Amino acid sequence: MESKLKFIDHTRSEFFATLKSRVDAYFKDNHISKHANAAMVFKSVLFIGCLVGTYLLIMLGGYGLGTMYLLSLLLGASAALIGFNVCHDAIHGSYSSKAWINNALSYVFDLIGASAYVWSVSHNTVHHTYTNIPEHDEDLDVAPGLIRVSVHERVKPIMRYQHFYAFPLYGLASLSWVFRKDFKKFFQPAIGHVPMKRTLSSYFRLFFFKFLYYTLFIVFPLVFLDITWWQFLIGFVSMHMLEGLILGLVFQLAHVVEGVDFPEPNAEGNIEEAWALHQMQTTANFATDSFWANFFCGGLNMQIEHHLFPKICHIHYTKLQKIVQQTAQEFGVPYVNNPTFMGALASHYRMLYNMGKGALEKQASEIQKAVSTSANKVYESSNA
Repeated sequence: MESKLKFIDHTRSEFFATLKSRVDAYFKDNHISKHANAAMVFKSVLFIGCLVGTYLLIMLGGYGLGTMYLLSLLLGASAALIGFNVCHDAIHGSYSSKAWINNALSYVFDLIGASAYVWSVSHNTVHHTYTNIPEHDEDLDVAPGLIRVSVHERVKPIMRYQHFYAFPLYGLASLSWVFRKDFKKFFQPAIGHVPMKRTLSSYFRLFFFKFLYYTLFIVFPLVFLDITWWQFLIGFVSMHMLEGLILGLVFQLAHVVEGVDFPEPNAEGNIEEAWALHQMQTTANFATDSFWANFFCGGLNMQIEHHLFPKICHIHYTKLQKIVQQTAQEFGVPYVNNPTFMGALASHYRMLYNMGKGALEKQASEIQKAVSTSANKVYESSNA
């Protein structure tokens, strides 16, 4: 059943209307498109070229095992960077004003092992609408039962160590995506509370491109390369572990750091906040002044700007960031921004610690305090 959750703007905030007019004025005054420019095309060619070139070097080069291993790592990193810098914009429809270009580039996502259709529902529709809302935003379910990121989740004894084991689990994200997650989500009745609408073409696209990926990245290397099955397995798993770690960290640093909120709907099942203000409260930026972060992350280090304007190509976010931050300050709206990648990573680590070991220690302390209070009352009663 489709969710009835609504965002109720009781304060009648003018924040987003003002911000939108300023952003529109920036593009109009500078006579530029909201879509890809030459720099964006250069990045796309570079990262896609890196993936294709690395794959061909592996398949045709005949290098030693050490070099082959390094190339497999580069292949995984290239796939992650293509996801950030090309496919993410294309699936949002922000890469080009022409739908056929966005659709064509979205097929690259399928080609590197992930379903563009499933992503469009789980990310574009669900995550962008219901950001950080438990039981609505499935992006919070990184490893259900193992990783706790919200006070609304039950804390388990194993979570005492989640600030250690979370990072290796992030590395498994890509393997899960390729072999399990897409199939699981595709056949779910709904993602979050949004129904899945499967068509014949969506079935074909999922299974054809999964078959093609398995052929290119599993069958061909095993058949044509002079390596053993276990050498292939080490390279394949390492490739995905690096890809998964890159994907996991970038997305986690945008929504699971100190200062962001995980709101729950009220008794009527609504969020008592304007949608744009909700995005500001549940999203964070990092390393916005870093050339390398901006170049490699595909604008995902500026998630605030992306969540507010997902139809604008990420190549423009460095200019929009100052506009958004200034407008947020004027309206007294939260703007969570970790100046560096390492600062954001430290914040994420502390949050994992506080949601796991910290929560268990607090829980144990409260139980001990309650037992002690109860014992004192019994003692006082017996001596009365």
